[in-house]
Order: sequence, then structure tokens, then C-alpha cells
Amino acid sequence: MVELITQVNSAVNGFVWGFPMLVLLVGTGILMTVLTKVFQISHIGYWLSHTLGSIFTDKHITEHTGKNDHSISQFQSLCTALAATIGTGNIVGVASALLYGGPGAIFWMWIVAFFGMMTNYSENVLGIYYRRKNEKGEWSGGAMYYLRDGLGSKKGMKQVGAVLAVLFSIFCLLASFGIGNMSQINSIAGNMLAAFNIPKIVTGVVLMILAGLVVVGGIKRIASVTEKLVPFMAILYIVGALVVCIAHAGSIIPALASIFKGAFAMKAVGGGIVGSGVKMAVTWGMKRGVFSNEAGLGSSVMVHSSSNVKEPVRQGMWGIFEVFADTIVVCTLTALTVLTSGIIDLDTGAVLSSSEGSALVGEAFATVFGNLGPAFIAIAILLFAFSTVLGWSHYGTKAFEYLFGSSATIIYRVIFIVFILCGATMSLDLAWDLSDTFNGLMAIPNLIGVLSLSPVVMKITANYVQRHMKGEDVEPMLSAFPDIQKEQAKNLDESD
Repeated sequence: MVELITQVNSAVNGFVWGFPMLVLLVGTGILMTVLTKVFQISHIGYWLSHTLGSIFTDKHITEHTGKNDHSISQFQSLCTALAATIGTGNIVGVASALLYGGPGAIFWMWIVAFFGMMTNYSENVLGIYYRRKNEKGEWSGGAMYYLRDGLGSKKGMKQVGAVLAVLFSIFCLLASFGIGNMSQINSIAGNMLAAFNIPKIVTGVVLMILAGLVVVGGIKRIASVTEKLVPFMAILYIVGALVVCIAHAGSIIPALASIFKGAFAMKAVGGGIVGSGVKMAVTWGMKRGVFSNEAGLGSSVMVHSSSNVKEPVRQGMWGIFEVFADTIVVCTLTALTVLTSGIIDLDTGAVLSSSEGSALVGEAFATVFGNLGPAFIAIAILLFAFSTVLGWSHYGTKAFEYLFGSSATIIYRVIFIVFILCGATMSLDLAWDLSDTFNGLMAIPNLIGVLSLSPVVMKITANYVQRHMKGEDVEPMLSAFPDIQKEQAKNLDESD
């Protein structure tokens, strides 16, 4: 049975992640970059000051919502989104990209991230603009809503929008068990066994209990945990990676050179054929980049839509920062620790080690931290992957809510928690292959929605720039629905 699933999944995975899909992903990012006038560069100082900078200067960003308010703060929404994106892809995914795509894969990972910033931005803008409140008073937003109410509002597109919204929700449910559960838990269990000799079943049971205590509490409990966990784990890992890079400072420039050379077929991957090498670099770089930052999947917009923000563009800027932090910062540091440590030949791209995945990164850390290196990586993966499980539990909950109603979400949460035990004991290769497949299926309807509604994103962005950067007195574009537009405009203030 497992063999049959593997064969079917391999065929679907090959189709989903073919060249056209990668072109669609990057092409959407390029289009949104052009339509927003290269917002991620032209307004880099502005979005950095209103995201990272505002955490330290604006209390409204981190201030918790009231007990009766079912939304979460902007900082909590970022941490929950980062909890879902900063996962095994930042360690295992980057190692796999280097192993099979060579150093050049990192360049293409950067390209995906650069344009992915504006894809993620657009998803968040649309998520806020088309979100609604459910019967519990919680904000519900995501690709399913802008497909149904945005694309579906166009002439002759009502049924198309409705069908795509349902398909996205189904694919999101499946993805939540793949990328958001089994592959993450499997990586934790494998590393706990290798580093501390803890049986996989024990790891699975413990994580199932811990996740259950958080997930059943809903978005506010998840957010309260991730806002503490994410900054701690990110800073811990970044500091550790920087120590390794500084210890091998003399190899940083050669490592960067190998990335650019490998990206443009100036050398082969592992001594292989040059043409084949660049194809592998592009494919692995893009696939692992998307897996890591999730731009184009329409996933993180579901938690960003739960924010108490009123301006769609403000939440869009958090989307830019999310991709920047995940890929440009964390993934790049992982790549540099491996490349500067000497376990990859920078001239040929050949791996001088039998290690794979997280073990490869652990070996790189061991060059500085000794036997503590693999243990450090095991702990990092535990924190990264478990936080991803928490974030994705919310995504799956929202997809389930769209399909079956908010009162039925407890059923999904129980099933999600049980699947944690399955993930701890299943095949690692199958877990990752399933994740790639569900990611790709999820991205297709979402990208159709973003492309079809790109003029809306452009208008909302231009409207925000007119009001906040040029000081023009124009009516804000806050919601597609008159009642919500009126309510949000009434409560709009400068802090937003």
C-alpha cells in the first residue's frame, strides 16, 4: 500500500512541480513586483520601520487584544506565520538543496524569495480586504475567501471562484497533514533518536500531548505560545549559525562565489554535466525556497487575516518581512554554515560527507561546537518543527471551517493531533514527497486568485501610498464589503 501511494504521489509530484509550475510561482511574484513598482525595494526603509522597527516603537503592534476580542495582535500574527514557515525547510530543506542542487541552488532560493515577498504581500492584502467574521466573532480570511468573493464577483466567474475556493480548502487540509504535521514531526523524531537515543514513539506521544494542549485552545492560545517561542528559537539559531560563519570567516567570500558560479552553470553539481547541474540548481532552489517561505501557497494569509490590523497594506508589509526573515536571513545562514565548514567542495559542489539532511548541518556545526553541534541542530529542529505544527494547525482549522462550519473545527483538531503520532513513525521520504505534492496543489488555485485580483492589489497599494506617503486626502480602501469598510474606517488611526 505504501509503495502504491509512493508511486502515485511521485507521478503527481512530478506533474505539479514541473517547469510550468515554477514559472507560475516566480511569474506571479514578478508581476506583483512590477504592479507595485518594486515595493520591496523602493519602500524598503518604510516597510522595515513599520514591521521590525515598529515592534520596539509602537505598543499597538505587540499589545494583546481584549478577552472578548477574538483577533490577535499584528506581532502575534507575524510570530504565528513565522512559526509555520520557519521549520525543517530552513535546515533539512536547505541541506537537501545543497546536496542535490549544489551551491547554485541557494541563488535560485534567493530569487524565489525576492519575488515571493510581493506574492506574500499580495496574499495578505487580499486576505485582509476580503476577510469576514464567523459566527464566533473571529476573523476568517484566506485564499478561499478572495477566490469566492473576489474572483467570484467578476462577470461569469461566480461558479469558478466557488469551485476554486473549495479545491484550495481541500488541498490546504491535505497539506496541513503533510508540510504542517507529518514531515515536521518525522524530522523531530529522527533527530531525537539520533542525538539523544529517544525512541520515535516516545517523541510522538510527548509531542502529541503538548500540541493538544495548545491546538485545542484555538488561535489565541496558539498565538500566545508562538509569540514567545518564535523570537527565542530564531535568535538562538541565528546566533549559533553566526558563530560558525565567523569561525570560518575566510571561507565566506569563496562560499558566496560558489553560489553565483553554480547558479549560472559555470561549474557542474558534484562534478556532473554542467547543463544538468544548472537545471538541478534551479529546480531544487525554487522548490526548497517555496517549501521554506510558503510564498504563493496562500497559507500564512489565514493567520495574518486574524490580526486586529485595519489597513490591508500594513499586513501586507508583514508578509514581506516574513519571507525576508525566513529565507534571506535564516536559510542563507544555514547555507553559509554548511558551505564555509569545508564539507562541500566549493570548486566542484561535491559533498565531502556521507551525511544528509539535518545531519549535514549538524556536521557543519560540529566543526565549531564539537559533539554539541548535532545536539544543537536536534534542539533547533525540535523548536522549528514543533512551532510549524502549531501554525499549520490553524491553517487546517480555517480550511475545515470553510468547508464544514466553525462548530465542526474541533473534529479537525482532534484528527490533526492524532496524526502527530503517525508522523513520528512513518517514512521520511514519503512524508517529504507528500508535502511537496500538497504544496503544489495548494498553490495552483491560490495563484489563480492572486493573478486575477492583481489590479485590486495595485489599487489598494496606490491608495495607501497616496494617503500615508504623499499625504493626500482620499478615502481608504480597507474592505470589499461596505459594512466592514465603514466599521474599519471609523476606527482607523495613525497607529495602523
